Amino acid sequence: MDLPTLWFAIIAVLWFGYLFLECFDMGVGMHIALTARNQQQRRLILNSIGPVWDGNEVWLITAGAAIFAAFPNWYASLFSGLYLPLVIVLLALIVRAISIEYRSKHHTARWVRLWDTGHAVAALVASFGVGAMLAITTTGMPIDEYGDRVGGPFAWLSAEAVIGGLGLVFFSLVHGALFLTLKTGGEVQRRARAFYVRWLPLGILPLVLWVLIVQFRSGTSASWALTGLAAVAALIAWTLAIRNRMRASFVGMGVFLAAGVAAIFSAAYPAVLPSMIDPAFTLTVENASSSDYTLTVMSVVALLAVPAVIATQAWSYWVFSRRLSERHMPELHEILPAIRTEAPSSKTEQR
Repeated sequence: MDLPTLWFAIIAVLWFGYLFLECFDMGVGMHIALTARNQQQRRLILNSIGPVWDGNEVWLITAGAAIFAAFPNWYASLFSGLYLPLVIVLLALIVRAISIEYRSKHHTARWVRLWDTGHAVAALVASFGVGAMLAITTTGMPIDEYGDRVGGPFAWLSAEAVIGGLGLVFFSLVHGALFLTLKTGGEVQRRARAFYVRWLPLGILPLVLWVLIVQFRSGTSASWALTGLAAVAALIAWTLAIRNRMRASFVGMGVFLAAGVAAIFSAAYPAVLPSMIDPAFTLTVENASSSDYTLTVMSVVALLAVPAVIATQAWSYWVFSRRLSERHMPELHEILPAIRTEAPSSKTEQR
């Protein structure tokens, strides 16, 4: 395997890591508005991802940085062509982060409701934006021979982009519900499990449609086999959930996602950004990659750093693996205002 192909595969793995971990974060954020019925349940849902959400977000940064370093032409065309939607995604990620941090700074119902709503909306917007971007990079964007986008700021908004965006939103919802069944107890767990079992088939439908679009356009026998594996894994995960074997269902969803990502990227290969204007303008792993020297240095760094990052993150999940319930949420308390003393009334008192 040559170095550009190797790094194309590594980037696919990084995107799988992001989708598997960050999607349940985004889904949990949306479930704050959908599943919780009171303040205690909202706090419980938020605390279920409290120790891990920012670590999961690193996978997005790493995937983007890997594209920038390994395939600068891919990065330049994709990120400049999607400048407006990616700015919106960035703002949504900022709102989500400050919503998690700021909701506990004041204890009025209006204040908390504001940040909870902001968190849910930001998770939805970020999920849609990332899904649309990934769909575009596997189905195409109107780029010319210089890799520049042709058309206005919304030229990227194709049917495939919408399908990819909705696919990630709906998958995040069912994946987040599955995570809540494993991480929480009581009423939140029961409601999350009911949501997951009921909506799983429809929740993965846009993702399946995205995979099929790519397969019918450029699929190979290997990518079709991976598509079949993804379908079987999803069916098994649903069957296991009906039987209340939620941990096994979580593994099944991981297999579904891994096979689906592998099917999409293997079918798209060697294209990294197809041109919707002329196939001759398509960016591939060869004409978009960095030099062999750059890729060699990156490979050495990745060989040393990636296992350490994975081990650290796995350790953090193990440390915070305990199931939470409403009884673990302490009652909120108000901090009494400081007693204001009156100023001295005379020079004698000042002394």
